[in-house]
Amino acid sequence: MTDTVTSASVADESTTQGLLGAALAVTAWGAASIIPKAMDMGGMAIAVYRFALYFAVLVGWMAYRKAPFSVTAIRRSVLGGIALGLDIALFFSAVKLTTVVNATIIGSLQPILVGVVGVRFFGEKIKAIDAVWSLVALAGVTAVVLSSSSTAESSVTGDLLAIGALFSWSAYFIASKQSKGSITPTEFTAGTAFWAFVINLPLAIAFGQDLGRPSNGDLVKVVILAVVAGVIGHSLMNWSLVRIPLWIGSTFTLLIPVASSLLAWAFLDESLSWGQGIGMAVVIGSLAAIVVGQHRRKIDQLEVAVP
Repeated sequence: MTDTVTSASVADESTTQGLLGAALAVTAWGAASIIPKAMDMGGMAIAVYRFALYFAVLVGWMAYRKAPFSVTAIRRSVLGGIALGLDIALFFSAVKLTTVVNATIIGSLQPILVGVVGVRFFGEKIKAIDAVWSLVALAGVTAVVLSSSSTAESSVTGDLLAIGALFSWSAYFIASKQSKGSITPTEFTAGTAFWAFVINLPLAIAFGQDLGRPSNGDLVKVVILAVVAGVIGHSLMNWSLVRIPLWIGSTFTLLIPVASSLLAWAFLDESLSWGQGIGMAVVIGSLAAIVVGQHRRKIDQLEVAVP
């Protein structure tokens, strides 16, 4: 009996840590999304510097921890790295051709796609109430994005690129979940950073983006971007995905537009409408309901474990 209770308690603690890690990861991504707005570099050039820098930081950290990065990690992270690199390239290209509204809403469909994969291939079970709250959160994100829409024109090509980014971003999450047991989350994060750098470097050159040394101001922002989005965001999410269901980690990404909108309002003096505020409240409330539901189920499991 003691062993059963202890195992259930450990599982509950691991899930709680995973939920907290995912929440912090998407908050970091939301914060990082406003940094490129204040930079003079092209999107792919930013990606090249960002991935190269946080790859170097992670490799240095692993060497310090006496667990050096290996060729095996590069090989086992190749699918996730390609997916991440393509997501960055496709999304930045999409927002150049279509509206940010279209690109963001298309990207917000990721929890639905990933949820289907989680149920089909990872044996995850999504309660009906959780599915409802996820759809409510998706509606909230749509309200946030539409309330800040611009007059820019969309294009079919741009929308198709955004769809490509959607599938690539989803594939990255799936690859992260699949990496459990083969390499550590830190190895996976470092490996995907390497591959994302390899993919974006020739693309940046092909599209004529300036890869020369950034200005001192932009260099500081690249460092912040690498640390916040890479070391904190990607590392925490990959660490969390081995502790929580894939669909929950994916659903948490709906917080990214909320965090970025709030931070842009606070630090970039961007306007914030009542529609956005209501949408944000809906997203946060819906995700909170999912988290509370997960916690209650773990408590129920603990009670069942005790005769």
